[in-house]
Amino acid sequence: MEQVSTTKNWIYFFLWTAAMITLMVVYREFFWLALPGVVTHFAYAMNLIDRQKKS
Repeated sequence: MEQVSTTKNWIYFFLWTAAMITLMVVYREFFWLALPGVVTHFAYAMNLIDRQKKS
């Protein structure tokens, strides 16, 4: 298994987390719209999801 840099995914995770916190403060009823981005990029950053295409 080769090493894959996850820096970009960590940045996206923190940006989505900031967006979710902002939505919780400003528009509480819409914070769930940011949840897919937070969860997905956290899983990518932790290498829980394999992004490589298998052929």
